[in-house]
Amino acid sequence: MSQYWEKSRHADRKPFLDTRAAILRAVREWFWAQGFTEAEPNVLVPSPGAETHIEAFEAGGRYLHTSPEFAMKRLLAAGEEKLFYLGKCWRKGEAGPLHAPEFTMIEWYRAGAPHEAVMDDCIEIARVATRTANAAMLRWRDKSCDPFTAAERISVRDAFTELSPEPMPRDSDAFSAAIVKHIEPNLGDGALTLLTEYPISEAALARPCPHDASVAERFELYACGVELANGFGELTDPVEQRVRLIAAMDEKQKRYGQRWPIDEDFLAALAHMPPASGVALGFDRLVMLATDARHINDVLWTPS
Repeated sequence: MSQYWEKSRHADRKPFLDTRAAILRAVREWFWAQGFTEAEPNVLVPSPGAETHIEAFEAGGRYLHTSPEFAMKRLLAAGEEKLFYLGKCWRKGEAGPLHAPEFTMIEWYRAGAPHEAVMDDCIEIARVATRTANAAMLRWRDKSCDPFTAAERISVRDAFTELSPEPMPRDSDAFSAAIVKHIEPNLGDGALTLLTEYPISEAALARPCPHDASVAERFELYACGVELANGFGELTDPVEQRVRLIAAMDEKQKRYGQRWPIDEDFLAALAHMPPASGVALGFDRLVMLATDARHINDVLWTPS
């Protein structure tokens, strides 16, 4: 296989990379126009998050962040109201057509806003990317999605009823496997789809829905069967958050023989954080779909 620095391969990828640069600029300008401040948190952190199944890169007794979430929430506690991050994140062992261990994330927060507000942001950002790429549709393999038509919304419960041949599993592994096998391929085909109201057990950082405490204010955005974004109405109860972090790390220890430290400074800041909503969106994937790229390496400047 040729190297990315070979002229012939670079020439093949150059249109994707030029469009990536244009979308990066356009997305930043969109956030600035909406009154957001761009934050630049440290990427070396004492604890990389709350995920049971994600593996982080260790670096000198710290970790490369898998998301800037904990740092961004500290800044909300400090008084910031509209923040975005557009930069690198790292997740060990993730590689494939839609995954790279070093990738670019857009993550943003709105203090005092319902999670429907960041849902709307996701839709607008998908439209910005599509327009900037001079494309009419988002595309992945044999599927297409028109981000300019009204987005569809479906709850997890309804998705299992309408799209899955099996009932929604209670076991977390079985739930995730069923989502990937039966639900995801049917989402975002023709129009953007927001999958909403995840079981509370599948949303460690999200607050319960006011109408049903068994489900959370968690959503994911899909286009062409590809997950683009994961967002929450944020949990701000430090006592409950501690319980959930410990449970996630207990499960991580049981499965993988490791656990991440509990970030005590994050929990202390959470007590001062205002109600807020936030979302993380995979920038590389968005560029892929806007440019009809075949592999994530097509849109990375220096793929591994």
